[in-house]
Amino acid sequence: MKGFVLALSGQRVFLALLGICAVFSLLTIERTAPEGNGAGEQVARAFLSGKRAPQSRVLVVSTNSPEDGLFAVRVAELLGEQGIQIDFARSPIEAREAAEGKAGTPLSAILASGAASSWPVLERFHIPVFSPVPSPWPVFLQKSNLLNIASQISVIAIIAAGMTLVIMTGGIDLSVGSIAALSAVVSTRLVRDCFGGVEASMPGMLVAGGGAIFVGVLVGWGSGAIITWCGVPPFLATMGVMLVASGLAFQVSEGQSVYQVPDGFTWLGRESVGGVPVVVILMLGLYALTGHVVGSTVLGRYILATGSNPVAAHLAGVPVKRVQRIVYATSGALAALGGVILASQLKSGAPTYGQMYELYVIAAVVVGGTSLSGGQGSVWGTLVGALLIAVIQNGMNLLGMESYTQKIVLGLVLLAAVLADRMRRT
Repeated sequence: MKGFVLALSGQRVFLALLGICAVFSLLTIERTAPEGNGAGEQVARAFLSGKRAPQSRVLVVSTNSPEDGLFAVRVAELLGEQGIQIDFARSPIEAREAAEGKAGTPLSAILASGAASSWPVLERFHIPVFSPVPSPWPVFLQKSNLLNIASQISVIAIIAAGMTLVIMTGGIDLSVGSIAALSAVVSTRLVRDCFGGVEASMPGMLVAGGGAIFVGVLVGWGSGAIITWCGVPPFLATMGVMLVASGLAFQVSEGQSVYQVPDGFTWLGRESVGGVPVVVILMLGLYALTGHVVGSTVLGRYILATGSNPVAAHLAGVPVKRVQRIVYATSGALAALGGVILASQLKSGAPTYGQMYELYVIAAVVVGGTSLSGGQGSVWGTLVGALLIAVIQNGMNLLGMESYTQKIVLGLVLLAAVLADRMRRT
């Protein structure tokens, strides 16, 4: 962990990421009410600090959102310790029934989440309503927004990990977006046609996902074989494979979205563990593995040697062509995994997925400090580069900037990264 922190601190792009986060934090300050546990604690303590009858009864009103669920639980914990009677309502109708239809102890107060506090029905009861108090806080730094950034960039970042290895060898892979689309439709078609469709079991879905990733490995290995055995430049070879993979995606899906998959298919792309999206955990695990391979294994040294000087590496005994095939196969595998995640997030597979992904992936790698000439780079730098791009996009969205303006800004960021790489090598 210490080595990871030190590696990041040495990257200029990491400092740029911190600076941009600070700028967007300042520009998006708004008066917003807290949510979840924080809102529940604030409202409960506000009620407890006031005067109340010895035997109090309160009504906790909230919506069905996960954050409001945390709000209600926290309120119940704090008020339950004081022996206060608590009723709950998750809709305006339930709130009216709880306030008007129960005999016995009258309501002392209504404790409402931010989303529920605007219900008009609450004004009819003439009962004190406690709700979260808005305070100045950056919208950019809200937990939901930060998790949204991490989830949105996860697919690009996972594919970029494989692209980093390719660029370290002095190559490039333009086929990753098409491989992602092909993988998405292969996985969903396998689920639909071979494992029961909407009735598919988890083992069946795992096999379908594994099959799609295997297809990505084959396509990536094919790119490497064309480059090493036929001597075709990586740019042209992977451009041809990109067109082939895109055409196959349309053929496999018959030009249609494949959506006959069960609800459990979305587990990888949408579910969370301990409040952290599963896909983010997977992304960090893959980066830890890839970083270990590059920094601590013979293969990692071979990759860097191949990118630095393939002729000298060959003379030194490095199996240059085999290393190139391995990195292209790895790139194909991670692109396919990205396609499976996309299908899981969107609960369908379509041949149009992954469009322009190759450009965003290459941008993340270059912005992260990996040299386009090969031989040097940082896997963790790629992750920071992907986050930088995601933060810029998210911040511009929060500020309401037009899409064409966003393209201009991202293009300038990529040009700046390429110029910085050029200056380092001269």
